[in-house]
Amino acid sequence: MTDILKLGIPKGSLESSTIDLFKKAGWKITTSSRSYFPSIDDPSIRCMLVRAQEMARYVEAGTLDAGITGKDWIMENNSDVEVIDDLVYSKASFQPTKWVLAVPHDSPIKRPEDLHGKRVATELVGYTKRYFAERGIKVDVEFSWGATEAKAAEGLVDAIIEVTESGSTIRAHGLKIVWELFTSNPQIIANRAAWQDPVRREKIEQIALLLKGALSAEAKVGIKMNVPKERLDTIVGMVPSLTAPTVSPLYKTEWFAVESIISEDIVRELIPKLIKHGAVGIIEYPLNKIVG
Repeated sequence: MTDILKLGIPKGSLESSTIDLFKKAGWKITTSSRSYFPSIDDPSIRCMLVRAQEMARYVEAGTLDAGITGKDWIMENNSDVEVIDDLVYSKASFQPTKWVLAVPHDSPIKRPEDLHGKRVATELVGYTKRYFAERGIKVDVEFSWGATEAKAAEGLVDAIIEVTESGSTIRAHGLKIVWELFTSNPQIIANRAAWQDPVRREKIEQIALLLKGALSAEAKVGIKMNVPKERLDTIVGMVPSLTAPTVSPLYKTEWFAVESIISEDIVRELIPKLIKHGAVGIIEYPLNKIVG
């Protein structure tokens, strides 16, 4: 077994977010428009840019040892891979998405069974065919290269199965969602043989641990301040934390340093209150990872 981990980085909508996440986790990945093999500052990893739609297929085959792709494309390819962890956080490209059945607003179709003998367009052809076949519903499924919503709106097909976050684009095309099939999110996956190899498994686990640590730090900040002894209990009671704020005495004084990790969205409300109750020297700082 080779000690080099062959790692797939999703090319396309997840690419920049994935590279940013790796940077927070401790790895610098550098891409070039002339190469599908980004450089990474870790000699034990070799990266390759692969479309998310194809990632699971290459991981299953062993061309890649591990990669990041959506749950939807694992299901589309019906891939036999090891799912290591989910990757979900506040950036739009890493938020969960839904695959839904949508039809024109005036359509009588209300559920999948109503599509018997009808035509459906989707990018998720393999999954869609299996979905209807398992339910005994005879449907003509065609691959859509894009502009899927317009095909239903113009009457080229009876329905579409499409991915959405809020449903706003689907509604903007005069369609309505009548059925939700499943929720998808980015996942770390591994080839089963690579997962059984101790060296490569340890590397995959390291990557998963630190990526999850970077995700845990998303939308959180560190905050620290100095507090006089007589205000300590009041201030500590005001400061949220993962477990409890860290409190340390300042050298030869009646003051304490208080430090905590809090949600970024409450900082602007919290800092004025802390000052009002006696905290001074308040520092807010960004976080890369929260591990453990």
